[in-house]
Amino acid sequence: MSKQESLFSDRAISTYTWIAPLVVLLDQISKYLAEAYLQLHQPVAIIPFLNFTLAYNTGAAFSFLHQAGGWQNTFFIWVAVLMSVVLLVMLYRAPRDQLQFTVAIWLVLGGAVGNLIDRLRLQKVVDFIDFYIGDWNFATFNIADMAISIGAFLLIMDSFNLHLIKSRQAK
Repeated sequence: MSKQESLFSDRAISTYTWIAPLVVLLDQISKYLAEAYLQLHQPVAIIPFLNFTLAYNTGAAFSFLHQAGGWQNTFFIWVAVLMSVVLLVMLYRAPRDQLQFTVAIWLVLGGAVGNLIDRLRLQKVVDFIDFYIGDWNFATFNIADMAISIGAFLLIMDSFNLHLIKSRQAK
């Protein structure tokens, strides 16, 4: 067994590493397509209750701090970088058999990196998924946001010991 295998073989960081790059890839491709084919703030009906609508967000979730004057982009870049480091440390320390926790962290990390790329490239985040019911509109979001939300949900369930994703070793 090599040194690298012995260092990571029993750790979650070596398991499911494909999740974060897949999230980033899908997120960036979808944002590229949204910018290429959608007009700013012009909804395109997909199915009842779902439009694709190009929007840009200089703030955080639900446009928090979007009118803060520009400093928030640098702040959110640093938050994303620091959180990514923290998440990688958490993955390194987590045992491999904590499947739900591992998947959740990789999802959050992939989403954070997807939005970080936008902030570095455009100084804002590309959003385009517009969910609504009647006159009520949910905040416009993207695939990175979905990955972060699903990951956060899985982490909350994991903290209550409610495992929606079962490890193969678990019985």
